Amino acid sequence: MWEALYNLTDFLWGTPLMILMVGVGLYLSVRTGFFQITGIRTWFKHTLGEVFSKKDAKEGGAGEGELKPFQALSTVLAGTVGSGNIAGVAAAIAIGGPGAVFWMWVIAIVGMMTKMAEVTMAVAFRKKSESGEYYGGPMHYMKDGLGKAGKVLAGFYAVALFIEVLTDACFIQPNTLATCVNDVFGLPLIISGIIVAVTAAIVILTGGVRRIGDFCGKLVPPMIIVYIIAALAVVLLNIKEIPAAFGMIFKYAFAPAPAIGGFAGSTISLAMGRGAARGIFSNEAGMGTATTVHATAQTDAPAHQGMYGILEVFIDTIIICTLTALAILCSGVWSNGDTGVVLTFDAFRSVWGRVGIIVLCIAVVLFTYSSYLGFFVEFRTCIEYLFGEKSVKYLKWLFFILPVLSVTLAVEQVWDLADMAVGFIVIPNMIALLLLSPKFITYFREYMKKIKG
Repeated sequence: MWEALYNLTDFLWGTPLMILMVGVGLYLSVRTGFFQITGIRTWFKHTLGEVFSKKDAKEGGAGEGELKPFQALSTVLAGTVGSGNIAGVAAAIAIGGPGAVFWMWVIAIVGMMTKMAEVTMAVAFRKKSESGEYYGGPMHYMKDGLGKAGKVLAGFYAVALFIEVLTDACFIQPNTLATCVNDVFGLPLIISGIIVAVTAAIVILTGGVRRIGDFCGKLVPPMIIVYIIAALAVVLLNIKEIPAAFGMIFKYAFAPAPAIGGFAGSTISLAMGRGAARGIFSNEAGMGTATTVHATAQTDAPAHQGMYGILEVFIDTIIICTLTALAILCSGVWSNGDTGVVLTFDAFRSVWGRVGIIVLCIAVVLFTYSSYLGFFVEFRTCIEYLFGEKSVKYLKWLFFILPVLSVTLAVEQVWDLADMAVGFIVIPNMIALLLLSPKFITYFREYMKKIKG
């Protein structure tokens, strides 16, 4: 069974899907004049720049919605900055070789505009329920923006997203957390699963989306800073190896990586596929999953919130994933035969010793727990679309039960399930974004004219 699943995953992440992902992202980049690069000052000013300037809601452009833009950003980062940045990057290198990092970068660069487009569309087509909660995301902009064909795409996407959220939130994140705590402190896997489920239930059931946003807004920024400092120390203490690390990344992106030590070797297509899969799994550009959170944000214009999508990909992949990759490559542990979070542990252990392992374990716990928590918004949106808003209060318990079961599964099996699910949601979403691109360009140009005028 698992061999068939592995083959299906390889097929989904083959050349056709890469062409679709890169092609749509590149098309949007060209139509906007590569705004993610040429407009760095603009999108930074209207995202983190607004947070640092401490503008009030009116000055910052806030409008209707449940979460403040920074809370939405923090909640999305809670969902994206998780096991993909620590265990996912390591797995990509362990299987696809150093060249996988290059393709992760490619996906991130074009994915910045993909992310901006899908966030913009999610806000433009969101709806407010009778209870005052906001719902939005790919299934909504497919259904309301593409007519009859959109309804078919929306139905397919909603089912695939429901499976992906269960796989990622309820399996990947708790599994990585439990494995890490068990490895470092010896705590039984099942105990970690129970703690994760119970504490998450307390947070979500006592405050809903606003409580999640408030929690993530306080937890995510400091945990990212701590991880960046710790990973950067590993890289800087191996500073002489940085040129060689970059050399391997570029060399093996276009050439097969030979077997070295415990590394079995890889092909170009394997490096490309694993790099792309882990890149998208981490920053979610093209998946549309994060847009369900952005659809709840207080914002004055769809394209304004869309700029936060660019920032997310930049922080998640260009900064955090790159630091993880360089720590693994510069420390020389990438070819020792380990994989997943254990490989990242090896890199930190080489510099920090036991203290480094404890610090990394705490980072993994915070990353994966906040990711699991942040995914509830996507889970809730899927249930609302597929079964109606009233069913949320019943089916939400599934979100708390599955983590207890997931912690006992093998890591490799869990990642294969996640990769397969991601493949099934990327395809309909990318098709929808391509068809809706004229509307996105209109929103983009209108907002650019507004802020420049």
